[in-house]
Amino acid sequence: MKAQSIVLAGGCFWCLEAVYERVDGVLAVESGYSNGHAIAPSYEQVCGGDTGHAEVVRVSFDADRISLRELLEIFFTIHDPTTRDRQGNDVGSQYRSAIYWEGEDQKALAQEVLAEADRAHGGRVVTELAPLANYSRAEAYHQHYFARNPGQGYCAFVVAPKVEKFRRTFRSRVKAASD
Repeated sequence: MKAQSIVLAGGCFWCLEAVYERVDGVLAVESGYSNGHAIAPSYEQVCGGDTGHAEVVRVSFDADRISLRELLEIFFTIHDPTTRDRQGNDVGSQYRSAIYWEGEDQKALAQEVLAEADRAHGGRVVTELAPLANYSRAEAYHQHYFARNPGQGYCAFVVAPKVEKFRRTFRSRVKAASD
């Protein structure tokens, strides 16, 4: 097994977490906050928009089973990378689209996939690409949120459609039920 991780921001972390927890080859997904200036901010601080952090997920994966390229292709399919500081009704810099890389190899591949996505979206992609900085894990109640709260309004009307879009678009990458 070749374990790696990447940190991604694409709106509310509950959406990204719910999708990546269902991806074959993903070992773990952790919701958190990244690339802001406060040390270990709270959810309330991040939502206030003053910390500079984005809501993110750290996706740990087995690179022998799924490539970083495939994870990034999923990323650009399940969120709108053309809206600055916004995903749907979620507005603020904490909801920005971003790829936070660790290492030059991740940076180079992310630049390549980002350029492809930008061409596919007519040059309108606003996804930030930056080195990972000041990451902290989100509070326990944010972890596995969709799995624990599928009937909650936001989950039912915002998260569930993204999960379904992933399942339809990437059928061969959906994790088996026993995983």
